[in-house]
Amino acid sequence: MKILVAGATGNTGTRLVQELCNRGHEPVALVRSSSDTSQLPEAAEQRLGDLTDLDDSVAHDCEVVIFAAGSGGDTDAEMTDKVDRDGAIRLIEIAEKSDVRRFVMLSSVGAENPDPDSELAHYLEAKHAADERLKSSSIEYAILRPVALTDDDATGSVRLGDDVDPQGKAARGDVAVVLANAAEDDAWNGKVSLMETIS
Repeated sequence: MKILVAGATGNTGTRLVQELCNRGHEPVALVRSSSDTSQLPEAAEQRLGDLTDLDDSVAHDCEVVIFAAGSGGDTDAEMTDKVDRDGAIRLIEIAEKSDVRRFVMLSSVGAENPDPDSELAHYLEAKHAADERLKSSSIEYAILRPVALTDDDATGSVRLGDDVDPQGKAARGDVAVVLANAAEDDAWNGKVSLMETIS
């Protein structure tokens, strides 16, 4: 499948693009002109685009879109809104118009019911808004909500669903594998799932 990956040059995104290549898919990495693309596999197509100003054609010919982007922990509220909320919603709308079959969203634990007293409140509210827009979209969707991310490679040992420890950890390598699974497997259609890596 041809799969557009937003956030392709991030810590999770680069792992995801490689995972998709390993599975024989055709990943399309959405990159800004200023992005460091040195970690992307040569087999991956690169498509210029900025989540704060997306062109209508960005998802052309893609069967699946995976949103693995994030504004980062050091950005202000305005940039969080531009990327994590507005950028995601705009990409969902483009996907709807581009005959994309499925949209896979990398969300976060806590996004289902953001705690206004949390230091991540604004970020979680932005993710919540994007998730809700995806749920009401006209295309298949899957939403993955991992707990706190680590930069570890895939362990192959994950827990999904209601038994996940909200205070646990999730390896970015494992997140990439599960996102790829969600892109491929029809069992993920309409599913919203918490995720952690288990030792």
